[in-house]
Amino acid sequence: MAVLPKKFGIRTDKGRRLLQRFRRSTHANFIAGNSVKLLKTGSLFFSELFAAIEEAEKSITLEFYIIKADKIGRHLSNLLVRAASRGVDVCLLYDYIGCFDTPTAYFRSMEQGGVKVASFNPPPFHNGLLWFDKRNHRKIAVVDCKIAFTGGMNIGDEYAGWGAALYWRDVGVRITGPGVLELSRLFTEHWQDETVQSLQSCPPPDCAEPCGNDDIAIVSGSPHHNRSRIRAAFRLAIAGASKSIQIQTPYFVPGPRFIIAMLRAARRGVKVQMILPAKSDMRIVQLVNRSSYSTLISGGIEVFEREGTILHGKVMLIDGRWSVIGSANLDQRSFHRNFEVNVIVSSEEFGTQVDEMFAEDIAKSRRISLEEHEKRGFLIRLLEKLIKPLNWFL
Repeated sequence: MAVLPKKFGIRTDKGRRLLQRFRRSTHANFIAGNSVKLLKTGSLFFSELFAAIEEAEKSITLEFYIIKADKIGRHLSNLLVRAASRGVDVCLLYDYIGCFDTPTAYFRSMEQGGVKVASFNPPPFHNGLLWFDKRNHRKIAVVDCKIAFTGGMNIGDEYAGWGAALYWRDVGVRITGPGVLELSRLFTEHWQDETVQSLQSCPPPDCAEPCGNDDIAIVSGSPHHNRSRIRAAFRLAIAGASKSIQIQTPYFVPGPRFIIAMLRAARRGVKVQMILPAKSDMRIVQLVNRSSYSTLISGGIEVFEREGTILHGKVMLIDGRWSVIGSANLDQRSFHRNFEVNVIVSSEEFGTQVDEMFAEDIAKSRRISLEEHEKRGFLIRLLEKLIKPLNWFL
């Protein structure tokens, strides 16, 4: 969009300069006139998504990193086939590596039911074996060019809490308004790169009518970019904070410059809180997460570990107003080697909801003290040092 929304939470000359720099560094699309709903659990996310699919009349496009053939995956498959049978144009794009364990028969049955299915980056991998390391980590669903869903959730029972042994804590959003068409545009780009199958495309974002008061910015990341737009968006948001920074992420391997930006914010009086997982699906990454605790806590940053679940949400809240929710983790893979998408919402009302969600998660978390952390054993310290050189690959 050519014009920045006038009320994107910016009221000072310094703030406006920061916003202009933000746009130059991230190439974000700023879009006014949206309505954004916070979906703070997997059950809420899938309930809203499935209801929209059941009511679809013209088109459904879905793009997910992982789609499992479990209970929730089969339910999605049935809904998509039923939609296709009533004349809805249904397109499903999945990441080949992310769905490596998903039976081919699962996708074939949908194709036989009229769903157009394509995989991202199937063998032989584009540009040789190095392309094997590139993943489409985005999560986007668009229904009838009117409703969009995005966030951190994949398609699997653990995200929805449907019979999973351990429920995963994740977050998503439901968007109506012009921002839907920008997410549709991103999907269309990937779809056209991966398949010759046609799809019913949505009109450009400029053609949409406003339907709410929420301003959003959409930042997409790609390994093709010379500089990481996802990392730039996070760092500039931190640099612009004046009161508070709240971060929730499952994987925290952002590199030294990112950590320095957080420490600088704390030194200038910004309250910085981080929620990381007490139990992770990737033990090796958790060791790296914890290796930075001493630096963070010594620098005045409050560190919490969420208990009772596997934390998978990717959320940042700046000054109670700028909310960042999407697919990107705070690690080198999301910054440089994955395709990602984050939505930034400028809204005090929405920010209040995110703040309340943080409070709920902190109440279920344990704050890590420097004294406690320094008591970790020699073996753990040794493993942290041995793994640290592998940060780029995690």
